Amino acid sequence: RYLLEQDFPGMRIGPEPTTDSFIAVMYGETEGNVPGNALVVDPKKPFRKLGRFGNAFLNRFMCSQLPNEVLKSISIIDSPGILSGEKQRISRGYDFCQVLQWFAERVDRIILLFDAHKLDISDEFSEAIKSFRGQDDKIRVVLNKADQVDTQQLMRVYGALMWSLGKVIDTPEVLRVYIGSFWAHPLRNTENRRLFEAEAQDLFKDIQSLPQKAAVRKLNDLIKRARLAKVHAYIISYLKKEMPSVFGKENKKKELINKLPEIYIQLQREYHISAGDFPEVKKMQELLENCDFTKFHSLKPKLIEAVDNMLANKIASLMNLISQEESNMPTEMVHGGAFDGTMAGPFGHGYGEGAKEGADEEEWVVAKDKPAYDEIFYTLSPINGKISGISAKKEMVTSKLPNSVLGKIWKLADCDGDGMLDDEEFALAKHLIKIKLDGYELPGTLPSHLVPPSHRKPFQTAE
Repeated sequence: RYLLEQDFPGMRIGPEPTTDSFIAVMYGETEGNVPGNALVVDPKKPFRKLGRFGNAFLNRFMCSQLPNEVLKSISIIDSPGILSGEKQRISRGYDFCQVLQWFAERVDRIILLFDAHKLDISDEFSEAIKSFRGQDDKIRVVLNKADQVDTQQLMRVYGALMWSLGKVIDTPEVLRVYIGSFWAHPLRNTENRRLFEAEAQDLFKDIQSLPQKAAVRKLNDLIKRARLAKVHAYIISYLKKEMPSVFGKENKKKELINKLPEIYIQLQREYHISAGDFPEVKKMQELLENCDFTKFHSLKPKLIEAVDNMLANKIASLMNLISQEESNMPTEMVHGGAFDGTMAGPFGHGYGEGAKEGADEEEWVVAKDKPAYDEIFYTLSPINGKISGISAKKEMVTSKLPNSVLGKIWKLADCDGDGMLDDEEFALAKHLIKIKLDGYELPGTLPSHLVPPSHRKPFQTAE
């Protein structure tokens, strides 16, 4: 709702658990709903494979279509909220985690939402997160309603969330958590306003870049599937080869299933495959229970060669094609809704802050602090109205900024490049030091509004 800035059909928002449905929010010329059973038979929609989850799921799945600018670039899958306790899992009537896994494999980004005042990760939520295993690069975490707690509480809540996530997600890396208040109401607690704005901006940039990266992600998925298929072929052909031709088939089957971890190690050594390319042992053992090993196929080296050739040669040329296409086409970004609210104008992120301060003012922004800078300047014994680099260095190093930063400030401040600073250039250097100490980035080149008045080129009048 926050991203679209518009209600969509089937939407219900409230403090109590509301949506118990999966809603695919997609672009459509007219507003309306398409129920799950109709969706899975529509060849134009990518949901046909969801039919295998049965009626219990399809009755709780629908597509909500509306003419919204944001949805021209991205589609959103809104999943049901998760409650703590056993009640939820029993009453769903379909395998919730399997459905999540199906979507996780196909989407570009997975956003986990937490409320700042309700942090518990229930059993079902833990299992839901575990169903995203292997998709860790897609996960982003949002700590929402962060304006409802003060700074001290927020710090504790953030720490508790990271601790809880660390127990559930088995990765050595820390997940990126975006903190903010993602709704269009006034902030209850404004002391962290700047933090919320910066975090929202980072999240928007992450979502906006998705259409650009879609082709590369699909190619990445193709490579993943090719490697898995290759390993699968090695496992299946090995099991087929080990089966007896006449007697004791059932006993041999049980023995091979139990020995699966050892078979994996043997295949790793024999074909030089990474352990990470093999399917999960437990899951594979469960699937093999219902299979007839005698009907498995033997290894076909020509097919394996074809896959190896694709991975070694064809993928590289595909990557080149994608990068050429991207360079020839305009950058595709998500527009509309909340994404346009912070693009331009005085409420754009960072407007009037740091090096951008004073950009729309007539007076030179440094002038208000220049008297204080002048006092320091005249203690540095200027000769002919200028101080040398050595004198300037003595003063500038008192800021304790590293030499690499001070060197950049010197370059920006020495407008005429004579290796000395006059009073205006020195004031500019002090102003740039202040910008850096306040936590802002320095500009790559000096913006026109920061150029000292005496160094500005006069406008040439047309004769």
